[in-house]
Amino acid sequence: MTDVDPRYTDKRTVERYMKFGLVDEKAFEKHLKSLPDVAEKGERVQAEADEYILDEDLNEGAE
Repeated sequence: MTDVDPRYTDKRTVERYMKFGLVDEKAFEKHLKSLPDVAEKGERVQAEADEYILDEDLNEGAE
């Protein structure tokens, strides 16, 4: 990748950088393939929310 530090990027940021020509798509794909697979280090978590918001609830105020 160009001068963009991959530690400070996420998918949306890299897509925006590509749009403006700051990151080469092929170079980024090569970078992704070079990353190690760390799936075995992951842990399953369970989370609870005090309140659940459904998509329908979000659309009520838009009408």
